[in-house]
Amino acid sequence: MENPGLVVHGQAASFSTALRSLVNNPRYSDVCFVVGQERQEVFAHRCLLACRCNFFQRLLGTETGPGVPSPVVLSTVPTEAFLAVLEFLYANSVTLHRYSVLEVLTAAVEYGLEELRELCLEFVMKVLDVELVCEALQVAVTFGLGPLQERCITFIEAHSQEALRTRGFLELSATALLPVLRSDKLCVDEAELVKAARNWARVGAAVLERPVAEVAAPVVRELRLALLAPAELSALEEQNRQEPLIPVEQIVEAWKCHALRRGDAAPGAPCRRRRGTLPRDHHRFLDLRFK
Repeated sequence: MENPGLVVHGQAASFSTALRSLVNNPRYSDVCFVVGQERQEVFAHRCLLACRCNFFQRLLGTETGPGVPSPVVLSTVPTEAFLAVLEFLYANSVTLHRYSVLEVLTAAVEYGLEELRELCLEFVMKVLDVELVCEALQVAVTFGLGPLQERCITFIEAHSQEALRTRGFLELSATALLPVLRSDKLCVDEAELVKAARNWARVGAAVLERPVAEVAAPVVRELRLALLAPAELSALEEQNRQEPLIPVEQIVEAWKCHALRRGDAAPGAPCRRRRGTLPRDHHRFLDLRFK
């Protein structure tokens, strides 16, 4: 009986380098992508993409007719992220950068590249900072990336005041903002959180061309108005008359807690302290046990 052959391996580094040299190389290329809003041409090789990724197998599966094939338009993926995807598909390794990793992660999820997705997640966890965390949270919520979402929430809890001032916070969807506002561990006072929620709603209202109160409606119930002192609540009430943000009945519920000196006086008015809640005289009447 013939002995089975022995598989031997050449140098992996030189093989990877050779394949990497084909990324966006028009030589021998048989497919051209028009990528991103800049409509930049990117050259690739059908057989390699198709054997490495089911998305491209389906996308490029149709037979090409005679002559030069038409470019494949991928307008939603940024060019740099697409080139990173190609680098991974060609060389099975990828160079990631903090400023573009979330775009690469998004492309990896959309193209079904699980290994690249895990590499991106690992990288994001390592480089997560104040400027990146809200953008990462939005990606995590959009694509159901539970571990990344938990890591982002934990980071925001520890760096709440800084995170609330970032552009990424203002651009969060209501769905992504909800778990932040529900946290007991935010290191920020409720008065600052109300201001941050108003700024967030203003930006959303401008972008969506909708009233501030309508934009805020899905999240504003998570604000714990009963934690505010009477003077602060009065000032908020006056501001709310000028620029509606919070339903009147929610403010009434907070006043009811003050009047009755009981945290359970209005079930719709949560009064649990957060980690960053500043002490106020009336807190001794409320159920303020920190969780």
